[in-house]
Amino acid sequence: MNNINKSIKKIKEQGGKVIGCFPLYPPLELFHCLGIMPVTLWDIKESIRKVKKSDQHLQAYACSVARRLMEFLLAEGSKELDGLFMYNACDTLRNLPEIITCGLAETGRALPVFKMHVPMVPREQTQARDYLRARIETLIRELEKIYQVTFSPEKFRQSVALYREIRKLCKELEKLVADGRMSYGEFSGIIRQGWSAPPEQQLLALQKILQQKRPSARRDLPGKARGRVVVSGILPPPASIIQALEKAGLTVVGNDIASQTRALCYTPDAADDPADYYADFYDNHYPCTTLLYTADRRVTAIKELVLAAGAQGVVFIGEKFCENEFFEFPHLTRIFKEMGVPTLFLEVSIDDDEHAGAYITRIETFAEMLHSANQGGCHDK
Repeated sequence: MNNINKSIKKIKEQGGKVIGCFPLYPPLELFHCLGIMPVTLWDIKESIRKVKKSDQHLQAYACSVARRLMEFLLAEGSKELDGLFMYNACDTLRNLPEIITCGLAETGRALPVFKMHVPMVPREQTQARDYLRARIETLIRELEKIYQVTFSPEKFRQSVALYREIRKLCKELEKLVADGRMSYGEFSGIIRQGWSAPPEQQLLALQKILQQKRPSARRDLPGKARGRVVVSGILPPPASIIQALEKAGLTVVGNDIASQTRALCYTPDAADDPADYYADFYDNHYPCTTLLYTADRRVTAIKELVLAAGAQGVVFIGEKFCENEFFEFPHLTRIFKEMGVPTLFLEVSIDDDEHAGAYITRIETFAEMLHSANQGGCHDK
């Protein structure tokens, strides 16, 4: 867990306060404008390899997101945090606050825990929006009281502008990946590092990377076949699977990954009132299986992504035991079959980054099928 701990310790050494956040779409701008650095505890597999302590509290059939989060907090991670923020998503994550609190108590540690409920009902129900606005206002009061800070509309506007620019530059990186000027593996690593970095540092890093990459020419990655694919999943593919995809000649021309496109796609207009801002943020968020009220927009969003990117195939990365995603995969597979777009489903469990061999043959076969279709051959849809 050295990577994320090092990032948090650097912030602490500079006198900052750090709040750990999950699931994936917390009110980052609000924490930042109050002088509290948000660290999103998602996709932390590069820092958390073993889950020995977590397994004493969570079942083995919980997803890797929950198990790694629990391991991080019970081991050393919580020592540097000044608080935790969490909102409801799937059944596993919504039940974690009490488990985490009890687990920390056993280690003699305690943290302020801020919980917020995002209504998972259709947004035409106006009472849902009013409830969310009221909960944001309550959260601000709780943060002001615990951390002895005062909300400033001006600072909030500045934080919104900062995160908007970061998301804009991240989208530019996505285009570089689609154009073959950056590997998808490199892109995924950059985005992952950003979740635990101060946004000011993240912005500077992104600007530097783009200055270096923009003039570069397209480069072919290793592999014989060529194929344009979109990847989709709650987590990005493990590094070993990304390497297998690119070695097979597949170019990731778009992604529907929760910690990437789904998280980076939308920033509301600037607003002085955080309640209005986050009502807009959650109402119009890019569709995600963790936001159940967006389910009706999921098919349209991913179809538009595939068509706009000119993708010839879709690779679904199934995080084992993620029920929300697994309920959706069969429906999406059927939709793409009707469109004539081949799909590949790869189920990944918590330790499969170390056992990618089982996937290589399937990935190579899928790449050859796309290559054959490109050359005018036939394939079985």
